[in-house]
Amino acid sequence: MAKLQFFKAGQHDGQEYPFADEGVRAGFPSPAQDYMENGIDLNHDLVMHPESTFMARVAGDSMVDADVHDGDIVVVDKALEVHNGDMAVCVLNGEFTLKYVELSPDGAVLRPANDDYPPITVGEGDNFEVWGVVTYVIHKVH
Repeated sequence: MAKLQFFKAGQHDGQEYPFADEGVRAGFPSPAQDYMENGIDLNHDLVMHPESTFMARVAGDSMVDADVHDGDIVVVDKALEVHNGDMAVCVLNGEFTLKYVELSPDGAVLRPANDDYPPITVGEGDNFEVWGVVTYVIHKVH
């Protein structure tokens, strides 16, 4: 299984970045306006529970069809309850893995988002834990 590199979410440090709060048009261009008067604090906007939120750098390509690539950063909240279909960081037999989680009375299935990888059925003898639910993916585009 892929190795994830974890980082504790930073506490609110007041660092704000220029923010186009009115939106950037992805359709037809609109007249250029100065929307950069507002600021955004990424810790405030991406981290709901600072004491239980971590960042993890993704290693591997099992989630590429979910647009999660090797080197991306996922924001993981350990305080959230996992629901069927959630993307989560799980611990299976002592190793971390990032997958979609399907829970049933019979157990759990961990589904990759890449046809090159099979689903993982969690067996009765497996040591399994949902470590945290993914709330955001930070994806480099350039």
